[in-house]
Amino acid sequence: MTWTSETAAVVEPPASGPKPTRVRVHRAWFVAAVTFVTIIGAAAFRSVPGLFIDPLHDEFGWSRGVIGAAVSVNLALYGLTAPFAAALMDRYGIRKVVAVALGVIALGSGLTVWMTAPWQLLLCWGLLVGLGSGSMALAFAATVTNRWFTERWGLVSGILTAASASGQLIFLPLLSWIVTRHDWRPAAVTVALAALAVVPFVWLLLHDHPADVGQRPYGAKEFVPKPAPVPGAARRALTVLSSAVRTGPFWLLAGSFAICGASTNGLIQTHFVPASHDHGMPVTTAASLLAVIGVFDVVGTVASGWFTDRFDARRLLAVYYALRGVSLLFLPILLAPNVHPPMLFFIVFYGLDWVATVPPTLALCREHYGEDSPIVFGWVLASHQVGAAVVAFLGGAARDAFGSYDVVWYASGALCAAAALMALVIRRRAGASLATAVA
Repeated sequence: MTWTSETAAVVEPPASGPKPTRVRVHRAWFVAAVTFVTIIGAAAFRSVPGLFIDPLHDEFGWSRGVIGAAVSVNLALYGLTAPFAAALMDRYGIRKVVAVALGVIALGSGLTVWMTAPWQLLLCWGLLVGLGSGSMALAFAATVTNRWFTERWGLVSGILTAASASGQLIFLPLLSWIVTRHDWRPAAVTVALAALAVVPFVWLLLHDHPADVGQRPYGAKEFVPKPAPVPGAARRALTVLSSAVRTGPFWLLAGSFAICGASTNGLIQTHFVPASHDHGMPVTTAASLLAVIGVFDVVGTVASGWFTDRFDARRLLAVYYALRGVSLLFLPILLAPNVHPPMLFFIVFYGLDWVATVPPTLALCREHYGEDSPIVFGWVLASHQVGAAVVAFLGGAARDAFGSYDVVWYASGALCAAAALMALVIRRRAGASLATAVA
């Protein structure tokens, strides 16, 4: 029995032949592993906003609306940078773009320790970290999977998407402990060091294309030459956008993904810790619950990638959004000083659904836009982050105005119902693969 060279397997010779030899693991899996670690390192800053709101408010007297505005700038740039970063990767290579992005994240996070005015928060936390993390966004994962995999694509995209949740799982308990015991400044320095620590792995191990190491993409039947660098990254990103906006699926994907961002990064990731603290829950406990969301996010996203390889991506999205909306409607009555079983159920459920939407959204982008799908997904991700930015700001403003977050939970639940309907009306492209056609 002989296995293909795409997997780590044993070639079994005849009984009289030489001893079995091992076939090397396909290089694509090493690239995916480095990408996973890189996204984890960049994800450290994604754990920070909810932990810093109260300390910054207490130390500087800045309103939650002002702090939320800086978070909004960060989230918006995180999304708006992604399509240009995807185009830059086509021009200069994945390794160079990602290494520079990690350096920018470290610079922005490190400079925050000297800030004394809100504009400095906007510059460091909003602009610099927003640009750096935007270049490390999910468009990075989409570029890697598009270049290195033609099989197991949904599973790999799910695993790489889960890397951000893994970073949250690793860093949230640590950063919350640092903030509680020492201050927010050591936590900011920790984030900067985490980003810098990943740079050597990227520079030494992250290859741009399978052709660089003389291999086919995983699952490909033929060798794929490395395409020539594509000049005019900004022009290409805008050209792809100009073409995509003329199609209905783009607006439905962008609209539903904006609601996804509003109900995750903008709402729960930014405001869950301060909202729980409003109800008497210690900050470290609330941060630990967010970390638990990260645990189940990994499970849910990888499972979603597996489902996306086998079922209709549109129906998966509809189910994910509908269930998320229902869970948000119950959250206001679950918040309490202590952790109780219904709250744990919410945390587990929300974790499984957190970014389960990404693999089917990526699959629909690939189905409708082919080779341009990483850049199209970058624009769809931009809408995700704009939605997150709006709710990050409005959530803080609503807390300042009404004294609670209740109205934000209810409004986000209603928006998720709208996203479920949008997913259902996306039309399948003629000739779509069976993996997206199975009901």
